[in-house]
Amino acid sequence: MPDTHKKTLATNRKKRILVFPCGSEIGLEIHRSMRYSTHFELVGASSVDDHGRFIYENYIADLPFHTHTNFINETKKIILEHKIDAIYPTMDAVAETLQNIALQFNIRVIGSSKQTTGICASKRKTYSALENLIPIPKIYKSISELKHFPIFIKPDRSYGARGAARADNTESAKQILANADNQEMLLLEYLPGKEWTVDCFSDRHGELRFHGARGRNRVSNGISVNTKPCKEFAQEFAQWADIINNVLKPRGAWFFQAKLDSTGKPKLLEVAARLAGSSGLFRMLGVNFALLSTFDAFDQDVEILTNDFPIEMDRALESRFKIDIDYTHIFVDFDDCLIINGKVNHQLVGFLYKAIGEGKHISLITRHADNLSKSLEKYRLTQIFDRIIHITDGSPKSDYVDAEKAVFIDDSFYERKHLSIIKKYTFSPEQIDLNS
Repeated sequence: MPDTHKKTLATNRKKRILVFPCGSEIGLEIHRSMRYSTHFELVGASSVDDHGRFIYENYIADLPFHTHTNFINETKKIILEHKIDAIYPTMDAVAETLQNIALQFNIRVIGSSKQTTGICASKRKTYSALENLIPIPKIYKSISELKHFPIFIKPDRSYGARGAARADNTESAKQILANADNQEMLLLEYLPGKEWTVDCFSDRHGELRFHGARGRNRVSNGISVNTKPCKEFAQEFAQWADIINNVLKPRGAWFFQAKLDSTGKPKLLEVAARLAGSSGLFRMLGVNFALLSTFDAFDQDVEILTNDFPIEMDRALESRFKIDIDYTHIFVDFDDCLIINGKVNHQLVGFLYKAIGEGKHISLITRHADNLSKSLEKYRLTQIFDRIIHITDGSPKSDYVDAEKAVFIDDSFYERKHLSIIKKYTFSPEQIDLNS
């Protein structure tokens, strides 16, 4: 995101964002994406205690479920008490509820419009809106219409494969429907092949700014736990992204999923008007969907700067990333990078110490306004660096990044952009989840 945001948003206090429910996979990814932001402060809330309680420094328990009659009143109290500027819903149903009642809160709800959210919350409405524009699975009206098995049965409103099942004959189909608890169920063509998620971002002007496909290589409980960027059907998925953007008009982060049919052709599974739990793969490449969506929600123009290197994400209760970069030198910033809100960024320092153990050369490069030696002593950071570059004449940092195989870590988009021009890998603080 451009440094001009500092002039437009940071002149006042940090904007406070209520993330609800904060312990969902989406809520955890929002926290990973925005925890180092100098513009936004996160407040997590959940209806039941979950992992969000251990992650969010500002945490609110026992907010009523979004379907509860007292949800509106209790949410209004939280907004006033905690001076909330925007709500970031993390589940499809919650987003639909919040968009329907947004005017009662008189604050921003981050995400797509009421109409778009409503369509995406229903697979039947989604298929209807995109029929004849994008290949969709065949939909059967009733069991009596079925002549070939297997088929796939899933709720019209659900996520993460909840309540979905394969039926191999008429009897199993009837049993699945009998156990549906009065949910509207869809009888669909069974798609046996590979599956992809295409993560997208559209700005408030309606422009599709990013789309990237990744393979759902291993799935657990409906969540892609192993994924990496994929270029199969790249042109087709790009066309789909444009069509969906033009028809449904999503705003902020959104995604769609596709799966191969029995003939080897991809068909649309669903569209979601939110970021995906494993979209953190692209965050590591520079596409921070949560932060982009939040800036956009506050009517700020954004710019996306991506790295290009092989990467794979594997999840087992935590995210780890393997990147393929050959580097010998690290150049790292001080203010709002190594030191954030008056505290040492211990994760970044841990990364630097790991790099030292691997024989990397560490350089501090900073415009720090105070006495740098005293500041380093204050935070006990005097022994980390092989070289200290203290810039006081306003010259660009790119003038000093003189190693051929170097990475550059800085919170400033302006500084990172200058380095990207000379083909250096650049990272902001929230990208140092690499474990590489």
